[in-house]
Amino acid sequence: MHQHGYSEDKDLILKRLARIEGQVRGLTRQVESDTYCIDVLTQISATTKALQAVALKLLDEHLAHCVVDAAVKGGPEATAKLTEASNAIARLVRS
Repeated sequence: MHQHGYSEDKDLILKRLARIEGQVRGLTRQVESDTYCIDVLTQISATTKALQAVALKLLDEHLAHCVVDAAVKGGPEATAKLTEASNAIARLVRS
């Protein structure tokens, strides 16, 4: 089975995602209970930042492992991995 760059930190990432899942459930409860708009927006901002932190961790691991490994091998795979990483960065910047 192929291991991804984040494999060593998988438990940490899963814990972060579980926390984010809880934050999203909290948002649902806030809206259901007619919580003040600014308080909901504050929680949305915190959730967004938490997701961005996970995304940056995954991107960092991808660059350090998948892209570096492909670059060492060279050839079309290296170009493909660099393009893939560049596109992922562009998506993160736009979000």
